[in-house]
Parts: sequence; structure tokens; C-alpha cells
Amino acid sequence: MATIQFSRGMDEDSVPEVRLTRSKSGSQGTATFIFENPKALTTSTEDITGMYMIDEEGEIITREVKAKFVNGQPAGLEALYLMRSKEEWERFMRFMERYSEANGLGFSKA
Repeated sequence: MATIQFSRGMDEDSVPEVRLTRSKSGSQGTATFIFENPKALTTSTEDITGMYMIDEEGEIITREVKAKFVNGQPAGLEALYLMRSKEEWERFMRFMERYSEANGLGFSKA
């Protein structure tokens, strides 16, 4: 089972929009996760310490997480994960396949 957490031990229920970019050489890439009204902003008494992508292979972590506010109220989270090698890209894609299956996500090229 693949899941995303912003605070250890609390799975995020909100399913993000995910945007991927990759260099022509395939050696680097980015994944931008956009969460609208995530549970982590409304129910968490814990601090958001990063985004943890957890599956049976282990954990992928990014500390690049920003909150979005509308009229002073928390409205969303944006997380950026940088992949600096082909191996990191492939590991991330394995996680996303599992996460997509668990959450009914689809893939489209824009």
C-alpha cells in the first residue's frame, strides 16, 4: 500500500494533482504535488515536517512543502520533489504506480 503523509503516522486523504517534468537526458526530473484542502491543514496538531511518500520499498522524503492561503485560511499544500538521477526517477515512478493504483489516479500527457 502506497501512502503520502505530511506528519508521521497520519495518512493524507486528499489526492493531489501531480505534475512531472524530466530533462531530455532523463537524468533529472521534478514532481510537483498540489493538494486542495488537505487533511494535514485541518486536523493536524502536528507540524508539517515534509512530505513522506511511503510504500513497501521504503520512504521517499521531500522537505520542499509550501502552504497556500486564501483570505487568511489554509487552502492547500504544494510539495516539490527533485530527482537528481535516473535511479531516483525510477524509484519515484514505482511509488507513483502503487499510489495511483491505491487512489484511482490516471496519467495524461499535457
